[in-house]
Amino acid sequence: MLSEHFSAAPILQTSRWQRIGPIVSLLLLAPVISEVLYGATRVSVIFVLIPEILTWGCGALLIRECVRRWRKSWQSMLLLGLALAVAEEWVIQQTSIAPLIGLAQHAYGRVWGVNWVYFVWALGYESVWVVLIPVQLTELLFTVRREHLWLRTRGFVIVSIVFVLGACMAWYGWTQRARIMVFHMPPYTPPPLYLLTGVGVILLLILGAYAMPSGRTRDDHAASYSAPPPWLVGLILFALGFPWGAFVLLGFGVFPGMPFSMVLAGALAWAALTLFLMWRWTASPGWNDVHRYALVACGIMACMLGGFAVFKVGGALRVDWIGKAILNGAATAWLFSFRRKVRTERVTPRG
Repeated sequence: MLSEHFSAAPILQTSRWQRIGPIVSLLLLAPVISEVLYGATRVSVIFVLIPEILTWGCGALLIRECVRRWRKSWQSMLLLGLALAVAEEWVIQQTSIAPLIGLAQHAYGRVWGVNWVYFVWALGYESVWVVLIPVQLTELLFTVRREHLWLRTRGFVIVSIVFVLGACMAWYGWTQRARIMVFHMPPYTPPPLYLLTGVGVILLLILGAYAMPSGRTRDDHAASYSAPPPWLVGLILFALGFPWGAFVLLGFGVFPGMPFSMVLAGALAWAALTLFLMWRWTASPGWNDVHRYALVACGIMACMLGGFAVFKVGGALRVDWIGKAILNGAATAWLFSFRRKVRTERVTPRG
Protein backbone atom coordinates (compact mmCIF):
# COMPACT_ATOMS: atom_id res chain seq x y z
CA MET A 1 0.00 0.00 0.00
CA LEU A 2 1.07 3.55 -0.68
CA SER A 3 3.49 2.37 -3.26
CA GLU A 4 3.03 2.10 -6.93
CA HIS A 5 0.89 -0.99 -7.46
CA PHE A 6 -1.05 -3.78 -5.82
CA SER A 7 -0.71 -7.31 -7.00
CA ALA A 8 -3.49 -9.84 -6.74
CA ALA A 9 -1.56 -12.90 -5.73
CA PRO A 10 -3.76 -15.80 -4.65
CA ILE A 11 -4.45 -16.49 -1.01
CA LEU A 12 -1.30 -17.89 0.56
CA GLN A 13 -1.53 -21.30 2.25
CA THR A 14 -0.06 -20.56 5.68
CA SER A 15 -0.83 -21.11 9.34
CA ARG A 16 -4.24 -20.34 10.76
CA TRP A 17 -3.04 -17.16 12.46
CA GLN A 18 -1.32 -15.94 9.32
CA ARG A 19 -4.64 -16.39 7.52
CA ILE A 20 -6.94 -14.77 10.05
CA GLY A 21 -4.45 -12.38 11.70
CA PRO A 22 -4.56 -9.70 8.99
CA ILE A 23 -8.36 -9.88 8.85
CA VAL A 24 -8.85 -9.56 12.60
CA SER A 25 -6.20 -6.85 12.86
CA LEU A 26 -7.73 -4.65 10.16
CA LEU A 27 -11.25 -5.15 11.52
CA LEU A 28 -10.02 -3.76 14.85
CA LEU A 29 -7.44 -1.22 13.70
CA ALA A 30 -9.79 0.73 11.43
CA PRO A 31 -12.21 1.78 14.23
CA VAL A 32 -9.62 1.84 17.02
CA ILE A 33 -7.32 4.26 15.19
CA SER A 34 -10.01 6.50 13.73
CA GLU A 35 -12.45 6.49 16.64
CA VAL A 36 -10.94 5.33 19.94
CA LEU A 37 -7.41 6.72 19.76
CA TYR A 38 -8.72 9.92 18.23
CA GLY A 39 -11.34 10.27 20.93
CA ALA A 40 -14.51 10.40 18.85
CA THR A 41 -15.49 7.18 20.61
CA ARG A 42 -14.75 7.78 24.25
CA VAL A 43 -14.15 5.35 27.08
CA SER A 44 -17.50 6.28 28.63
CA VAL A 45 -19.32 5.03 25.51
CA ILE A 46 -16.90 2.34 24.36
CA PHE A 47 -19.79 -0.03 23.62
CA VAL A 48 -20.40 1.76 20.31
CA LEU A 49 -17.14 0.21 19.13
CA ILE A 50 -19.13 -2.88 18.13
CA PRO A 51 -21.09 -1.31 15.25
CA GLU A 52 -17.95 0.62 14.31
CA ILE A 53 -16.07 -2.65 13.83
CA LEU A 54 -18.91 -3.87 11.63
CA THR A 55 -18.92 -0.71 9.48
CA TRP A 56 -15.42 0.80 9.56
CA GLY A 57 -13.61 -2.51 10.00
CA CYS A 58 -15.56 -4.44 7.38
CA GLY A 59 -15.56 -1.44 5.05
CA ALA A 60 -11.77 -1.08 5.21
CA LEU A 61 -11.32 -4.82 4.71
CA LEU A 62 -13.62 -4.89 1.66
CA ILE A 63 -11.83 -1.90 0.15
CA ARG A 64 -8.44 -3.51 0.62
CA GLU A 65 -9.63 -6.72 -1.01
CA CYS A 66 -11.19 -4.89 -3.97
CA VAL A 67 -7.99 -2.98 -4.65
CA ARG A 68 -6.02 -6.22 -4.54
CA ARG A 69 -8.39 -8.03 -6.86
CA TRP A 70 -8.45 -5.15 -9.32
CA ARG A 71 -4.64 -4.76 -9.22
CA LYS A 72 -4.96 -1.06 -8.51
CA SER A 73 -2.92 1.53 -6.63
CA TRP A 74 -3.35 3.40 -3.38
CA GLN A 75 -5.10 6.14 -5.34
CA SER A 76 -7.92 3.68 -6.06
CA MET A 77 -8.00 2.81 -2.38
CA LEU A 78 -8.36 6.50 -1.60
CA LEU A 79 -11.34 6.81 -3.95
CA LEU A 80 -12.98 3.81 -2.31
CA GLY A 81 -12.24 5.35 1.09
CA LEU A 82 -14.03 8.49 -0.05
CA ALA A 83 -16.96 6.32 -1.16
CA LEU A 84 -17.07 4.75 2.31
CA ALA A 85 -17.00 8.21 3.91
CA VAL A 86 -19.88 9.41 1.72
CA ALA A 87 -21.84 6.27 2.63
CA GLU A 88 -21.30 6.87 6.34
CA GLU A 89 -21.76 10.62 6.48
CA TRP A 90 -24.45 11.06 3.83
CA VAL A 91 -26.49 7.86 3.66
CA ILE A 92 -26.02 5.87 6.88
CA GLN A 93 -25.70 8.37 9.73
CA GLN A 94 -26.55 11.40 7.58
CA THR A 95 -24.28 13.62 9.69
CA SER A 96 -23.31 15.83 6.80
CA ILE A 97 -26.85 16.65 5.72
CA ALA A 98 -28.70 16.71 9.05
CA PRO A 99 -28.28 19.76 11.34
CA LEU A 100 -25.16 19.18 13.43
CA ILE A 101 -25.32 18.44 17.13
CA GLY A 102 -22.94 18.47 20.06
CA LEU A 103 -20.37 21.26 19.65
CA ALA A 104 -22.37 22.91 16.89
CA GLN A 105 -23.78 26.18 18.20
CA HIS A 106 -24.26 27.75 14.79
CA ALA A 107 -25.35 26.52 11.37
CA TYR A 108 -21.81 27.15 10.17
CA GLY A 109 -21.13 26.41 6.54
CA ARG A 110 -24.57 24.87 6.04
CA VAL A 111 -25.72 25.67 2.51
CA TRP A 112 -28.45 23.86 0.55
CA GLY A 113 -28.93 21.55 3.49
CA VAL A 114 -25.32 20.35 3.59
CA ASN A 115 -22.73 20.93 6.33
CA TRP A 116 -19.93 21.55 3.84
CA VAL A 117 -17.01 22.19 6.17
CA TYR A 118 -17.83 19.17 8.31
CA PHE A 119 -18.39 17.07 5.18
CA VAL A 120 -15.00 17.94 3.71
CA TRP A 121 -13.32 17.19 7.03
CA ALA A 122 -15.07 13.81 7.21
CA LEU A 123 -14.10 12.89 3.66
CA GLY A 124 -10.43 13.52 4.33
CA TYR A 125 -10.35 12.07 7.83
CA GLU A 126 -12.27 8.88 7.17
CA SER A 127 -10.62 7.99 3.87
CA VAL A 128 -7.17 8.32 5.48
CA TRP A 129 -7.56 7.27 9.12
CA VAL A 130 -10.28 4.66 8.58
CA VAL A 131 -8.86 3.09 5.41
CA LEU A 132 -5.38 4.08 4.23
CA ILE A 133 -3.47 4.13 7.52
CA PRO A 134 -5.07 0.99 9.06
CA VAL A 135 -4.49 -0.99 5.86
CA GLN A 136 -0.91 0.20 5.70
CA LEU A 137 -0.26 -0.72 9.32
CA THR A 138 -1.84 -4.15 8.93
CA GLU A 139 0.30 -4.89 5.89
CA LEU A 140 3.39 -3.84 7.82
CA LEU A 141 2.39 -6.26 10.57
CA PHE A 142 1.85 -9.12 8.13
CA THR A 143 4.40 -8.51 5.40
CA VAL A 144 4.26 -12.13 4.25
CA ARG A 145 0.60 -11.65 3.35
CA ARG A 146 0.97 -8.16 1.89
CA GLU A 147 0.74 -9.25 -1.72
CA HIS A 148 -2.01 -11.81 -1.18
CA LEU A 149 -5.76 -11.78 -0.89
CA TRP A 150 -7.06 -12.20 2.64
CA LEU A 151 -10.60 -13.26 1.78
CA ARG A 152 -11.91 -16.00 -0.43
CA THR A 153 -15.15 -15.43 -2.30
CA ARG A 154 -17.28 -16.81 0.54
CA GLY A 155 -15.45 -14.65 3.07
CA PHE A 156 -15.91 -11.58 0.89
CA VAL A 157 -19.67 -12.22 0.72
CA ILE A 158 -19.90 -12.76 4.48
CA VAL A 159 -17.98 -9.57 5.27
CA SER A 160 -20.22 -7.66 2.83
CA ILE A 161 -23.34 -8.92 4.60
CA VAL A 162 -21.88 -8.03 8.01
CA PHE A 163 -21.06 -4.56 6.71
CA VAL A 164 -24.67 -4.02 5.64
CA LEU A 165 -25.93 -5.23 9.02
CA GLY A 166 -23.48 -2.94 10.78
CA ALA A 167 -24.60 -0.02 8.62
CA CYS A 168 -28.21 -0.69 9.60
CA MET A 169 -27.22 -0.79 13.27
CA ALA A 170 -25.28 2.46 12.91
CA TRP A 171 -28.20 4.14 11.12
CA TYR A 172 -30.72 3.12 13.75
CA GLY A 173 -28.46 3.76 16.73
CA TRP A 174 -27.58 7.28 15.60
CA THR A 175 -30.54 8.67 13.66
CA GLN A 176 -33.33 7.01 15.64
CA ARG A 177 -31.84 6.74 19.12
CA ALA A 178 -28.81 8.89 19.99
CA ARG A 179 -29.81 11.95 17.99
CA ILE A 180 -33.29 12.07 19.48
CA MET A 181 -32.94 10.54 22.96
CA VAL A 182 -29.41 11.61 23.92
CA PHE A 183 -28.97 14.94 22.12
CA HIS A 184 -32.68 15.86 22.18
CA MET A 185 -32.77 16.85 18.54
CA PRO A 186 -35.91 16.58 16.42
CA PRO A 187 -36.07 13.63 14.02
CA TYR A 188 -34.49 14.30 10.67
CA THR A 189 -35.71 12.80 7.42
CA PRO A 190 -33.40 13.57 4.49
CA PRO A 191 -34.98 14.44 1.14
CA PRO A 192 -35.02 11.36 -1.14
CA LEU A 193 -33.11 13.35 -3.76
CA TYR A 194 -30.26 13.85 -1.29
CA LEU A 195 -30.04 10.13 -0.58
CA LEU A 196 -30.12 9.33 -4.29
CA THR A 197 -27.38 11.90 -4.87
CA GLY A 198 -25.25 10.28 -2.18
CA VAL A 199 -25.73 6.82 -3.69
CA GLY A 200 -24.86 8.21 -7.12
CA VAL A 201 -21.64 9.76 -5.83
CA ILE A 202 -20.70 6.48 -4.15
CA LEU A 203 -21.20 4.58 -7.41
CA LEU A 204 -19.16 7.13 -9.36
CA LEU A 205 -16.30 6.88 -6.86
CA ILE A 206 -16.34 3.08 -7.08
CA LEU A 207 -16.35 3.21 -10.86
CA GLY A 208 -13.54 5.76 -10.76
CA ALA A 209 -11.49 3.51 -8.50
CA TYR A 210 -12.02 0.57 -10.85
CA ALA A 211 -11.18 2.65 -13.92
CA MET A 212 -7.94 4.01 -12.48
CA PRO A 213 -4.83 2.89 -14.38
CA SER A 214 -3.19 -0.20 -13.03
CA GLY A 215 -0.60 0.48 -10.37
CA ARG A 216 1.93 -1.25 -12.57
CA THR A 217 1.84 1.69 -14.97
CA ARG A 218 5.03 3.57 -14.22
CA ASP A 219 5.09 7.34 -14.02
CA ASP A 220 8.68 8.04 -15.09
CA HIS A 221 8.40 11.75 -14.29
CA ALA A 222 7.27 11.13 -10.72
CA ALA A 223 9.73 8.26 -10.28
CA SER A 224 12.62 10.59 -11.12
CA TYR A 225 12.22 12.22 -7.70
CA SER A 226 13.65 10.76 -4.51
CA ALA A 227 11.55 10.34 -1.40
CA PRO A 228 12.79 12.37 1.58
CA PRO A 229 14.35 10.52 4.51
CA PRO A 230 11.73 8.66 6.56
CA TRP A 231 12.07 11.01 9.52
CA LEU A 232 11.30 13.98 7.27
CA VAL A 233 8.33 12.18 5.70
CA GLY A 234 6.97 11.55 9.17
CA LEU A 235 7.55 15.11 10.32
CA ILE A 236 5.83 16.62 7.28
CA LEU A 237 2.88 14.24 7.47
CA PHE A 238 2.50 14.94 11.18
CA ALA A 239 2.46 18.67 10.44
CA LEU A 240 -0.19 18.11 7.77
CA GLY A 241 -2.23 15.56 9.73
CA PHE A 242 -2.56 17.26 13.12
CA PRO A 243 -4.44 20.34 11.82
CA TRP A 244 -6.83 18.07 9.91
CA GLY A 245 -7.61 16.18 13.10
CA ALA A 246 -8.57 19.48 14.77
CA PHE A 247 -10.21 20.88 11.62
CA VAL A 248 -13.52 19.32 12.63
CA LEU A 249 -13.85 22.12 15.21
CA LEU A 250 -14.31 24.60 12.36
CA GLY A 251 -17.00 22.37 10.94
CA PHE A 252 -18.87 22.70 14.22
CA GLY A 253 -18.72 26.48 14.00
CA VAL A 254 -16.32 27.05 16.90
CA PHE A 255 -15.06 30.13 15.05
CA PRO A 256 -18.21 31.45 13.37
CA GLY A 257 -16.54 34.71 12.32
CA MET A 258 -14.33 32.94 9.76
CA PRO A 259 -15.79 33.01 6.22
CA PHE A 260 -16.73 29.43 5.54
CA SER A 261 -15.81 29.74 1.85
CA MET A 262 -12.24 30.62 2.90
CA VAL A 263 -12.13 27.70 5.32
CA LEU A 264 -13.44 25.35 2.65
CA ALA A 265 -10.94 26.56 0.04
CA GLY A 266 -8.08 26.27 2.52
CA ALA A 267 -9.08 22.72 3.43
CA LEU A 268 -9.23 21.64 -0.20
CA ALA A 269 -5.82 23.21 -0.90
CA TRP A 270 -4.40 21.47 2.20
CA ALA A 271 -5.72 18.11 0.98
CA ALA A 272 -4.41 18.71 -2.53
CA LEU A 273 -0.92 19.48 -1.19
CA THR A 274 -0.91 16.30 0.88
CA LEU A 275 -2.02 14.18 -2.08
CA PHE A 276 0.60 15.73 -4.34
CA LEU A 277 3.38 14.97 -1.86
CA MET A 278 2.21 11.39 -1.40
CA TRP A 279 1.92 10.81 -5.15
CA ARG A 280 5.42 12.15 -5.68
CA TRP A 281 7.06 10.35 -2.77
CA THR A 282 5.45 6.92 -3.23
CA ALA A 283 6.49 6.89 -6.90
CA SER A 284 10.13 7.11 -5.86
CA PRO A 285 12.19 3.92 -6.28
CA GLY A 286 13.50 4.48 -2.76
CA TRP A 287 10.10 4.36 -1.07
CA ASN A 288 10.24 1.45 1.40
CA ASP A 289 8.83 0.05 4.62
CA VAL A 290 10.60 2.58 6.82
CA HIS A 291 8.81 5.37 4.91
CA ARG A 292 5.56 3.46 5.32
CA TYR A 293 6.17 3.14 9.03
CA ALA A 294 6.87 6.87 9.30
CA LEU A 295 3.61 7.57 7.50
CA VAL A 296 1.65 5.26 9.82
CA ALA A 297 3.24 6.25 13.11
CA CYS A 298 3.20 10.00 12.56
CA GLY A 299 -0.28 9.85 11.05
CA ILE A 300 -1.61 8.09 14.13
CA MET A 301 0.15 10.50 16.50
CA ALA A 302 -1.24 13.46 14.56
CA CYS A 303 -4.70 11.97 14.87
CA MET A 304 -4.31 11.43 18.62
CA LEU A 305 -3.04 14.96 19.22
CA GLY A 306 -5.83 16.43 17.12
CA GLY A 307 -8.29 14.56 19.32
CA PHE A 308 -6.87 16.24 22.42
CA ALA A 309 -7.55 19.61 20.78
CA VAL A 310 -11.17 18.57 20.26
CA PHE A 311 -11.38 17.45 23.89
CA LYS A 312 -9.98 20.78 25.06
CA VAL A 313 -12.43 22.89 23.09
CA GLY A 314 -15.49 20.66 23.28
CA GLY A 315 -15.01 19.32 26.78
CA ALA A 316 -14.90 15.73 27.99
CA LEU A 317 -15.51 13.75 31.15
CA ARG A 318 -12.56 13.11 33.44
CA VAL A 319 -12.78 9.39 32.71
CA ASP A 320 -12.55 10.14 29.00
CA TRP A 321 -9.47 12.34 29.45
CA ILE A 322 -7.81 9.62 31.52
CA GLY A 323 -8.86 6.87 29.13
CA LYS A 324 -7.61 8.73 26.08
CA ALA A 325 -4.29 9.57 27.75
CA ILE A 326 -3.71 5.93 28.73
CA LEU A 327 -4.70 4.53 25.33
CA ASN A 328 -2.70 7.13 23.42
CA GLY A 329 0.33 6.52 25.62
CA ALA A 330 0.08 2.77 25.10
CA ALA A 331 -0.31 3.22 21.33
CA THR A 332 2.72 5.52 21.19
CA ALA A 333 4.84 3.05 23.18
CA TRP A 334 3.77 0.20 20.91
CA LEU A 335 4.52 2.18 17.76
CA PHE A 336 7.95 3.02 19.12
CA SER A 337 8.70 -0.65 19.87
CA PHE A 338 7.36 -1.73 16.48
CA ARG A 339 9.79 0.65 14.78
CA ARG A 340 12.67 -1.66 15.63
CA LYS A 341 11.02 -4.52 13.76
CA VAL A 342 10.75 -2.60 10.51
CA ARG A 343 13.90 -3.31 8.56
CA THR A 344 15.46 -0.40 6.75
CA GLU A 345 16.63 -2.53 3.86
CA ARG A 346 13.18 -3.98 3.13
CA VAL A 347 11.92 -2.50 -0.13
CA THR A 348 8.72 -4.15 -1.25
CA PRO A 349 7.57 -4.48 -4.87
CA ARG A 350 6.13 -1.21 -6.05
CA GLY A 351 2.50 -1.46 -5.06
